[in-house]
Amino acid sequence: MRLFRDFRDHIFMKLFLLLYILLQCEGRESEFSYVTCGSLVKLLNTRHNVRLHSHDVKYGSAGSGQQSVTGVENSDDANSYWRIRGKPNAPCQRGAPVKCGQPIRLTHMNTGRNLHTHHFVSPLSANQEVSAFGENGEGDDLDVWAVQCSGAHWERDDAVRFKHVGTDVFLSVTGEQYGHPIKGQREVHGMAGTSHHAYWKTMEGVFIKPSSEPPRHDEL
Repeated sequence: MRLFRDFRDHIFMKLFLLLYILLQCEGRESEFSYVTCGSLVKLLNTRHNVRLHSHDVKYGSAGSGQQSVTGVENSDDANSYWRIRGKPNAPCQRGAPVKCGQPIRLTHMNTGRNLHTHHFVSPLSANQEVSAFGENGEGDDLDVWAVQCSGAHWERDDAVRFKHVGTDVFLSVTGEQYGHPIKGQREVHGMAGTSHHAYWKTMEGVFIKPSSEPPRHDEL
């Protein structure tokens, strides 16, 4: 009888440990399903199937003269990577899940300029021009966008909107195409009202895992 109880207790402990390990793994996997600060991502406009893109091509004299931001269909273009950072003077912890409503900056990997908008008219649709601005990741207060999503945190599989904190427009694509020298690329602009043109989803990228270390507010 005692042998039976020992065997039963042994099996119970094995099952308990297995369940605990599975729950821990599930928790970590669930936590890593979020988009995190410091991650380097490509963002897809879900309506027009183009990725947010920039390059060292500037708007003309009718616009701001700043670096242009477009949408491209090519998924392999290295100029479509953006790093997720905190707003100026309020860095977010590396690896921390981005909260819905949180203000962030999106910094273009290859040029170090931030996603930006201002009261210039966009060249094709006459909405609000979106540019890349600043040097080495530092621009101004018009580089800040709030992530709009449905839950507590921005999830990697969710389509989200980016609302500009300074001017209240939404990052959007409505399909207008440029000619030379960026033929076929789509205009990206800010629109006063939200619509199905304003939803974006993370695609390719390097996602920073949440850290088990004590919180440290690194500038990213």
